Parts: sequence; C-alpha cells; structure tokens
Amino acid sequence: MTTSGPVSAYQQLKDEGEIRPDADQARVVARLQRLYDELVDYPEIAGHGSGLSIKTWRIAQMFRKSRTTKSPKGVYLVGGVGRGKSMLMDLFFDVAPLNAKKRVHFHEFMLDVHARMKVWRGLSGKERAALGGRASEDDPIPPVARQIAAEATLLCFDELQVTDIADAMVLGRLFKELLERGVIIVSTSNRPPDALYKDGLNRQLFLPFIEMIKNTFDVLTLDGPTDYRYDRLKGVETYYTPVNQETTDKLSAAFFRLTDRDVENRDKVPSAELTVQGRTLFVPKSARGVAVFSFKRLCANPLGSADYLAIARAYHTVIMVAIPRLSKDKRNEAKRFVTFIDALYEHGVKFLCSADVSPDELYPAGDGAFEFERTVSRLVEMQSEDYLARGHGTES
Repeated sequence: MTTSGPVSAYQQLKDEGEIRPDADQARVVARLQRLYDELVDYPEIAGHGSGLSIKTWRIAQMFRKSRTTKSPKGVYLVGGVGRGKSMLMDLFFDVAPLNAKKRVHFHEFMLDVHARMKVWRGLSGKERAALGGRASEDDPIPPVARQIAAEATLLCFDELQVTDIADAMVLGRLFKELLERGVIIVSTSNRPPDALYKDGLNRQLFLPFIEMIKNTFDVLTLDGPTDYRYDRLKGVETYYTPVNQETTDKLSAAFFRLTDRDVENRDKVPSAELTVQGRTLFVPKSARGVAVFSFKRLCANPLGSADYLAIARAYHTVIMVAIPRLSKDKRNEAKRFVTFIDALYEHGVKFLCSADVSPDELYPAGDGAFEFERTVSRLVEMQSEDYLARGHGTES
C-alpha cells in the first residue's frame, strides 16, 4: 500500500470498509502522522539482524555518539482491549519511512534481551573487544543496547507490560541507553505508566522507568466506547462440530469476520513465524492478531509449553482446525492439548475450533483423562460471553 503516512493509510482503510470512522483513533493517527513527518529525514543505521560485522558495529556506535539531530519523542499508546491499539501501531510501522525498523511483541523482545545479556557475560575480554566493546565491560546492558540500536532505529512494541522482576530491573537502564543512541520507540499497552509492575517486588527501583516513560514519551489514551475485537466476536460460534466442509466454511467465515482476510484468496492471508528458544515455529495463517493452526501441527508434533506460551502471548485469537476424538493411545496428543489450552486460557486468548465431538467426548478415557476434565471445563468457559470479553494477557 503506497501512502504518504499514517493519515493516508488510515483513510484508505476507511474507504475500503475495513474499519469504521472512530474519532479517538483519528486523534492517535494524527499524532503518529507527526512522528512520521519527523522521521522522513531522520538519520538511521541500516544494519539488519543480530550478526553485525565488527566494522558495522563500530560505525553504528560512532554514528550514535556523534548524532546532532534531536530525536523525536516516542509514543506510548494505552487503552482498553479491542480499541485498535495494535492495528494503529502496525499501520504506522508499515508506512514508517525507515529501513532499520523492528516490530515485536514486548515479551519476546525481553526474552531476546536477556539472551543477549547472557551471551555477553560469557564472552572473554578479547571477544568483547573484537565486537567493539571494552574487555573489562562486565555490565551487559550498554553493549546489548548498542547491538539493538545498530539493528533498528525504530522499535515498535506490542503489549508492553512488566510482571517479571528480571525485566523490571533491566528496563530503565536499557531504554535510557537506547534513547541516548537515537532509537525511536512506539509501544502499546493495556496499562498506563503508573500501573506498570504494580505491586511488584522492589517496585520502588522501577519507579524511575515509569517517570522516564511519562517524561520522554507522548502518552496517548485510546479508549473509545467500542471494543472492536469483542464486537467482531458477537454472535460468532466458537466451537464447531463435527469436522466437515460445513464447519470448515464457518470457521473460514469467522476468520474473515475477525481479520477482513478471505481464506479463499491465500495471497491475502500471510503466514508468520515465531522464535521460541532459538527455534522457529511456523504459523500457517496470521492476520490482525489471529492465528490459524491444525490440531495435528500443534499437538501431534513434539511441541511444549514454551511454544504454546509464545502463541498465547503473540495472538489474541487462535483458530484450531480438526480436533479429533482422542483414543487411549493418543495420551501424548491429549497432554499437549491440555498444555495448549492452559496457555490460551491463562492469557485470555479467544479460541475457535472445529472438532469431531463435543468437549466432554474428546478424551473420555486413558492416561491423564482425569486431568483432561479441567480442559473440558475450560473449553466450555471459553465459549462464554464473560470469557470473550476478557482482555488479552489478563488472567481470570
């Protein structure tokens, strides 16, 4: 889509009938347009990927330190579930006039940060020096920030939230280093800055990060009256039986309603990949926070809780196709399905599926059948209006 910025891109979506006019969203788009205009001539580092050459690494550091252009303020976009925060951030990211840009779920970003810090701690002084650092630089945060700044001038984070003390203790210094190197940050969150890491251990040490967000970002509220995500789910069945062409067509129609993507036109339904502990997890269909998998792909293959948690964090809605009635010899598949549903339930992910039988008949006997009863209960609850109204990432 060729545009001259977020305002044009947003108008095109309205003209095509993909979104409704929304004054609250339009106000946010206007602010994103201003950031877009500020980035048109903004200098950037064109390095990509984590395997930067030593020369590129050193040039990146010199460039950041010698920057004279004042960096534009980033945006922290906060609001209730389903108001369009991620959609607007993605719209901005797609048209942002930079090559070195990265859009990532915040949890995945922090996992990557901790992995980089671990690698740096394990390097010898000689290896650190070869990478442009100081041999005696034991503190991993500055070199990790240099790596990230050399890879992306624009960072877009979806669902910034802090629940882990390890993240809380890193964030303030990491963001400070990134901002000093001219990195622009746009983030969405369900929580206003003052509510981040609420009641967390040693929260007083986290308060400077909250003040940094409030002082160095434009904090925008997107909290219009319409929960578009829930609105799209109203009246949509979530559990279809049996598995046949009719229920397949109904799931396709539900996917179209949730994403405005027609599965019959596969060119308009992109796939995606998630990185899980250094491995790549393929997502056959992915659009607007909705992912589609077959039961076989997720539960007949040797996947585990880390894979399912990555899916639950990355997508607000998951569609699973062709869940079979599981016999006694399918205890491994049943166990994986239990773990999968637990991950979705704990993160408030909406679940649509087609299955051979009703939930209570999926795994009536076999090793672990008693534990499976909790999954049956959750599958029933996940069809309720109360569950469908839950926010993504929120526990019951």
